[in-house]
Amino acid sequence: MPNTQKPNASSYCIALQPICDADMVHVADELLYRATAGARSAVIEDGLTATARACNAVFYEAGIESICGRRKLFLNAPREWLLNPALLPPSPEQVVIEVLESVEGDEDVLAALRHIKSQGYTIALDDFVLTDATRPLLDLADIVKLDMQEQPPTRKQVEHYLALGISLLAEKVETKEEFDQTRAMGFTLFQGYFYARPETRQTTKLNRRRNQSAQLRLLGELQKPEADYDKLERLLVQDPQLGVQMLRLVNSAHHNVKQEIVSLRQALGLLGLNRLLNLVTMLVLANDDPCNMLLLPQALTRAAMCARLAARDCKENKEPAFMVGLLSMVDVLLGQKLELLCDQLPLTQEVRRALLAHEGPLGKSLHLVKAFEKGRLINASDEAVAKLNQYFLESRSWANHVLDGMDN
Repeated sequence: MPNTQKPNASSYCIALQPICDADMVHVADELLYRATAGARSAVIEDGLTATARACNAVFYEAGIESICGRRKLFLNAPREWLLNPALLPPSPEQVVIEVLESVEGDEDVLAALRHIKSQGYTIALDDFVLTDATRPLLDLADIVKLDMQEQPPTRKQVEHYLALGISLLAEKVETKEEFDQTRAMGFTLFQGYFYARPETRQTTKLNRRRNQSAQLRLLGELQKPEADYDKLERLLVQDPQLGVQMLRLVNSAHHNVKQEIVSLRQALGLLGLNRLLNLVTMLVLANDDPCNMLLLPQALTRAAMCARLAARDCKENKEPAFMVGLLSMVDVLLGQKLELLCDQLPLTQEVRRALLAHEGPLGKSLHLVKAFEKGRLINASDEAVAKLNQYFLESRSWANHVLDGMDN
């Protein structure tokens, strides 16, 4: 029998979906708030409450800069929210107010949008369908989001929006072919899961000179109980770019140290093998691939959430739980099956069981985090969901800080 219980106010899972530009650069995120009743997408009975809680979590509990860095944040806004100026979040220059598709362009809404626009916010129209009731909204829109699956626009409609000086965002772009087609039509922003598809990944491997077998040997050496520092240095020499990025990250994460870290030996002395393993793994997974850079925030957030969950019961599980979280996305990030990776790396049985079967304490943490990501915490208490939201925000903030270090 399906669960028909109305979610309590605290029973929502926060999520962020990346938005990229025509070069597949991660330029914005959409703030999502999923009910925990098991739906694949948000099922929100009270849109005003959901939006208010999402704003409170991101803007006042965590801070938008720690969650998004310099990227824009798209925020869903129901009619009731638009009409209450007291609910406007801070940082208008970084916020895109996303007018839901159910909102019509009546005089009250238009007046509210004029005020919102005057405060410096960007206005987007979500899942926009042109009708007599919605046409007035175009005069105030900066961005129009169009659903490429359920209500794909005609070329004439696209040309009309572009002629008005409106930027177009393609939603539900699921394949590389759709990405190329919408880009050719004049779309400049894209949202969907096309970057996780194998065919997309094969066409974005430009200027990637790294040797994946050498990278896996490096990961394998770091997995050993007593790693050979000389061998680690020799492996890093084979990939100078990886070595440089690693040192940048270490320096960024430890900006208070008096002496800049300039060698692997110094990094090992400061971090230890476990933390260095996590850093190197992250860099290998990024691999200078624009698709990976879109997925990496999720991978790092998942890893950090796994570590936080595991550390509640046993602090010694923190580092291996982080590694489990990272490696759990290797099938998407490297296009390699988990089973094959487990055969190539000297992973402990505990880590293997966690990755392949969600068994043991590490596996349970991974399973819970993945359920949270999908909003499928059907049997979780409100208190547990609230704690997971806290872990998500803390983990996302940390992930954003680390990724900023990669760009410096």
